[in-house]
Amino acid sequence: MHQVSSSSVVERILVLTRILNAPRTLVFQAWTDPKQLAQWWGPTGFTNPLCELDLKPHGEIRIDMRAPDGTVYPMSGAFQEIVELERLVFTSASLDANGKPRFENLNTVTFEEFEGGRTLLTVNVRVLWETVEAGPALDGMSLGWSLTLDRLVERLSGSSDVSNRELRASRHFKASRELVYRMWTEPEHIAQWWGPRGFTNTIEHMDVRPGGEWRFIMHGPDGRDYQNHRLFEEVVPLQRLVMNQILWPRHRMYVTFADAEGGTAVDIRMLFEAAEDLNKVVIEYGAAKGLVENLDRLGEHIDAL
Repeated sequence: MHQVSSSSVVERILVLTRILNAPRTLVFQAWTDPKQLAQWWGPTGFTNPLCELDLKPHGEIRIDMRAPDGTVYPMSGAFQEIVELERLVFTSASLDANGKPRFENLNTVTFEEFEGGRTLLTVNVRVLWETVEAGPALDGMSLGWSLTLDRLVERLSGSSDVSNRELRASRHFKASRELVYRMWTEPEHIAQWWGPRGFTNTIEHMDVRPGGEWRFIMHGPDGRDYQNHRLFEEVVPLQRLVMNQILWPRHRMYVTFADAEGGTAVDIRMLFEAAEDLNKVVIEYGAAKGLVENLDRLGEHIDAL
């Protein structure tokens, strides 16, 4: 993707999905009530001292995002289409210090009813045009949107404190980010190392794209089979994977990849729907130890290549 003048069309497209543990009515309200929107819009640590929405076709949008260091980033836009509980289409433009737009996006947000009274949210962002100066900001667009949707998920969960629902692990691998990412996204590789020691895997289907499914069976050393069904919510090649486990124990897994010390740092965050589910899998199934063994096996598989 190249930086171009403001008169050119830029092929920058971003698609993100989230499964929210809230009915579609509440999710739609979170996007269309300016008081609610101001509580979660923007990356972690950002606030929105100004958040105004004129909820009608061609109605204006104005949000002032304040970063943790106090810098204010004004945004303007307009609604193009509003379909109650189903779809929002709106433009958004980041303004410079003189109030002139640096780029303009067309954003399409869809809301679909999902099993268990939940909501499947899909955000499609397409850059319509950009100035040369907008390059750095657009390079961070994917992470910014990801963190923003994370805040929405936490807000609708009813609590921003998720420490009692979270399981984390990190590991450094002496391999390139490209290679480590392949180990996570190619069925022939992930089948060789996924799961605690003693487990094997049958990968039935793996479609690594936003909205794509991953179905597989983990075969335990005791002969027991464990069905798994995951939905990829976000795929940023070489940077980040977000997937949602559909079956019990329901959880969202975030996997990030970063260059570090001549190799790759991988961070895994598993956010469970309920603290009781996390406690059960840790106590009865040894999930914390299993996650560590999982990364051990990944390292061994990489070393054996």
